Amino acid sequence: MPPAGATPVNATAAALLGLLHSGPRTGGELVADAGERLGSFFAVTRSQVYRELPVLAEGGLLRLGKQGPRASQQYAITAAGKRSFKAWLGAGGGADAVRSPLVLRLLHAGTMTATERAELVATSRGAYAARLERARAAAKGEPDPYRKAVADFAVAHTRAMLKLLDAVPTA
Repeated sequence: MPPAGATPVNATAAALLGLLHSGPRTGGELVADAGERLGSFFAVTRSQVYRELPVLAEGGLLRLGKQGPRASQQYAITAAGKRSFKAWLGAGGGADAVRSPLVLRLLHAGTMTATERAELVATSRGAYAARLERARAAAKGEPDPYRKAVADFAVAHTRAMLKLLDAVPTA
C-alpha cells in the first residue's frame, strides 16, 4: 500500500516520472531520453509515452509546462508525482519477467526456413554488436555507482543475447 498522498503508478509511468526528476520535458524529449537512458533494459514506446502523460497530468502527478514549437507540450513532475515515484521505488523487489520479441521469435525459429532464420540471426547479431559497443562505452565512463551497476548489466545482457544468437542453428 502506498504511503499517504502517493498514487500507485505502473512501471511505464514510473519511468517517465524518473526521467522528469531532472527537469521538464516534452513528450518527444521523453521518448528520446527513454531510448537513450532506459533502452538497454526497459523499452518505452512513443505511444506509451503519449498515452501516459495526460493520465499522469490528470492525476496531479505532472503539471503542464511551457508550450513549445509545433504544439509540443512540456511536462514537469509535481510534489505528488515525486511521492508516487518514491513509493513505486520502495515497492519493488523480487524477480521480473523478460519481454523480448527477439527471444520469442528465436523460441519459434524452428518453424522458419533456414534462410529466414539466418537473416534473423544476422540482422539481430549486427544490432546487438553495435549495442554492445555503446553499452561498454556507457559503462566505462559512468561515475555514479547505481548507473554504473545498470550499465554493467546492459553489457552483460547484451553479451548474453549475442551468446544466444550464436547458439541458434541457422542451417
